[in-house]
Amino acid sequence: MKINLKSVMMASAITVTMAACTNLDEKLYDQVSMNDYGKTDSEIATIVGGAYASLRGYSTPEGLNCYVASEFVFFLDECASDEACIPTRGSDWYDNGVYQEVQRHDFKPGNKLFESYWKYCYNGITRVNGIIYQVDKSTLDDESKENVKAELRGLRAYYYYLLLNNFGAVPITTDFEEEGLPEKSTTAEVYEFVESELLEIMDRLPAAVIYGRFTQNVANGVLARLYLNSEVYIDTPRWQDCIDACNKINGYVLENDYYTNFKQKNEVSREIMFAATFDQAMNTVGNFLARMTYHGYQKFAVDPAGIWQWSANGICAQPGLYSSFDEKDIRRKSLLIGEQINLSTGSVIITDRGEQLIYTEEVNSISDAGNVEGARLHKYEILATDKWEADNDWVLMRYGEILMMMAEANFRLGNTAAALPLINQIRNRAGLDDLTTLTIEDIDNEWKHEFVFEGLRRTVNIRFGTFYQPWWEKGETEAYKKVYPIPTNVLALNPKLEQNPDYQ
Repeated sequence: MKINLKSVMMASAITVTMAACTNLDEKLYDQVSMNDYGKTDSEIATIVGGAYASLRGYSTPEGLNCYVASEFVFFLDECASDEACIPTRGSDWYDNGVYQEVQRHDFKPGNKLFESYWKYCYNGITRVNGIIYQVDKSTLDDESKENVKAELRGLRAYYYYLLLNNFGAVPITTDFEEEGLPEKSTTAEVYEFVESELLEIMDRLPAAVIYGRFTQNVANGVLARLYLNSEVYIDTPRWQDCIDACNKINGYVLENDYYTNFKQKNEVSREIMFAATFDQAMNTVGNFLARMTYHGYQKFAVDPAGIWQWSANGICAQPGLYSSFDEKDIRRKSLLIGEQINLSTGSVIITDRGEQLIYTEEVNSISDAGNVEGARLHKYEILATDKWEADNDWVLMRYGEILMMMAEANFRLGNTAAALPLINQIRNRAGLDDLTTLTIEDIDNEWKHEFVFEGLRRTVNIRFGTFYQPWWEKGETEAYKKVYPIPTNVLALNPKLEQNPDYQ
């Protein structure tokens, strides 16, 4: 199914130009008429393919990377949490201090990571709005139009969920022909929009498990996320609603092998619910996280001749993350630490600076780190045949998260008896013994270990309150920073927008 979907994305009958977040006047070019197209499931998949392709992200004409699997969307998700960091190593990775600022929660509106995340979301939204525009202008009957638009609206709601989660109050734009600049909606209005859109389209979405598509299962997964974090977003807990949404999800299992979800051909996973699809054969762009984490000489540990793609020696785990895993926990292998062996000599690799390539857990400082400091992000499979762009699909949601959401929501409602077996399912798959009692700290730890480097940790930190507490290279964080500032360049383009409260 992966190859077929990617072929659809590449050969989609509809193409939309990349659009800036506040520019609603982009020209739209359709290659074929849709007037009699879009009445079967395969035809619908073709029409919506271009919208799904936006999940990978893009690079702006100015050179700003907006990629979900690497720069700078993933970087922001991870480095604002207690999981990852991008330390300055000599003259490398300073980048005007943007990573140090995010690590220290010194959130400045001019930081390019915030602009990247904003543009990633609004590029996806603009693509969706453009395709909906074409559908509405076609001569399809009304029933066919609504069926085509259901997945598109679901994907748009997903992007608005990301915006809600990161920025709170943002503009809601659904009309591709709308003139003028959009005004900012309140956080509550964005929350209500995401919920109402998903509920309204639910019955028109595919009910079956379809890899890479926005189905009823995915919609209920997004609703569950919305309800799980409802107290953060609108000061109203909705734990039972979260459980109810999770209970509507079916057709998935926990894979016996945790790492099946992160293989290069991970479309075989029966656990992945939603993913940004990548394929080297299709020349997809944006999945180069492996190039951002390993030392450049890691190539000799992958291929005896060292014929492997260059790596930039950047993002790594924060100190303490690796040692927080139980030694028996198979998920600890998501972090690479220790001696790296040269496959041609059998000895520890010697770097270009004469150092042994032995990754350490400790990182001296966010502003002054050694070249081999920091456990590396090692969750997705790497092979000697890799190109710069990885071949794996990027996991956006999987069934393990559904079990964790049900466990936490039950626990917060006082139903520990229902929560405990769900937590133990997750632990058993990781090779750990059952818990016989359960605390909120236990649940927090399972979130951290089960979803390490999957971009969920900042949201968990905020929900559990740890976001505001001091951690490595970070002091206490003010409450208003649970949302990011509106990027400076976005404010400059749209004077109707106001900065989020307390940001300068």
